[in-house]
Amino acid sequence: MKGHFLAAAAVTAAAMGAALLSGSARHPALLGAAMASGTGLASLYGLNHSVRWRRRALQGALLVFVVMFLVRILLVGVGVAVVARAGESAVAFVVAFFAPYFAFTAIEGSLVHALNRGMGKPA
Repeated sequence: MKGHFLAAAAVTAAAMGAALLSGSARHPALLGAAMASGTGLASLYGLNHSVRWRRRALQGALLVFVVMFLVRILLVGVGVAVVARAGESAVAFVVAFFAPYFAFTAIEGSLVHALNRGMGKPA
């Protein structure tokens, strides 16, 4: 699991670094990258702790996926509205949000797969 969190830290650093280098679209890109990274790290934390439910680890992981997906959808809408109202590039925000989002989704799937291997034989 340490590897998953290290990969997530690398994605966060890459997303924030790319946002800082985005020139005139720096502010919306930083906002998008920060929102994606924050929700991605929170999702990994939640998935890691869903193992506590032992018998219902899969239901716990599914709950984390659903809740974080809804939070992300809400944040994308709020972020686009805030960026558009400020007169900045909504495209930069969306690209900066969804590029790390897809990387975090792959890491989350890998973590769930790794947790599944450690649970033993299914009933």
